[in-house]
Amino acid sequence: MNHSCAATPRRVAFLSLAAGVLLCATGATHAAGVLDRVSAGGKLVIAHRESSIPFSYLDADKKPVGYAVDLCLKLADAVRKKTGAKNMAVEFLQVTPANRIAMVAEGKADLECGSITNNAERRQKVAFTIPHFITGARMLVRADGKIERFEDLDGKKLVSTKGTTPLKAAEQANRERLLHITILEAPDHARAVDMVEKSEADAFVMDDVLLFGLAANRAKPEALKVVGKFLTTEPLAIMLSKDDAEFKKLVDEEMRRLIVSKEIQPIYDKWFLKPIPPNDKALNLLVSYLLRDFWKYPSDFVPF
Repeated sequence: MNHSCAATPRRVAFLSLAAGVLLCATGATHAAGVLDRVSAGGKLVIAHRESSIPFSYLDADKKPVGYAVDLCLKLADAVRKKTGAKNMAVEFLQVTPANRIAMVAEGKADLECGSITNNAERRQKVAFTIPHFITGARMLVRADGKIERFEDLDGKKLVSTKGTTPLKAAEQANRERLLHITILEAPDHARAVDMVEKSEADAFVMDDVLLFGLAANRAKPEALKVVGKFLTTEPLAIMLSKDDAEFKKLVDEEMRRLIVSKEIQPIYDKWFLKPIPPNDKALNLLVSYLLRDFWKYPSDFVPF
């Protein structure tokens, strides 16, 4: 018998300690919460979009701006206050509809500040804070056309952005209503609008607030119009990890404070009622009755 390999109490204790050290070393980065990381001198990573006007987009100087971006900067201030890290840096990370969930789920972004819908399917992978907007999917079409309803697209081409809920809703409606719509995918919102303008698609289905914002900032906004009934109901919210309860608690508390104190109102007015970049045109969209009612009792719970 080789006594050098015998499982003595001292050897078992040593091996257990070594295994524990190895486990901590390999898992510490993943397990550490956002607040702990920031307290230790780390940065906050905010994911943003390229063309989700007015929520999250790039201005003429390629700087991330928008309603959701401003809200996330408020959340960043709350993180600084909570951790005492007054000099905490904020890093911006551009994401797309196709990769935004993975970026948050994998810990590459702490907050996704765009125009994503909080729904049951996505809550399997990530978490959401209190909605900052409630919208619905409608269609952007050429103003000189005859499309007014979803049914008018029978035999025509409809585009939506890859990885979005309106795309799935359009596919479902196409099947259920036995229409013969050719559904196309665009990599981003800007390309989808471009396809409608160039007659590569007859309509673009997306959250109507995004359609108004995109159309207002085109070279000829009068050549486009938003039509149709709501195909979906979309509560838009800032996305974050579902595995960091302490961070989510802080984010929810700050969002609730912004809403209850009405501090969110001038931020809303800035992006929906006043001229915005890059073309200094106002969307003139008042707070909807749905959002106003939801904000009476702000919660991260949505029944979808």
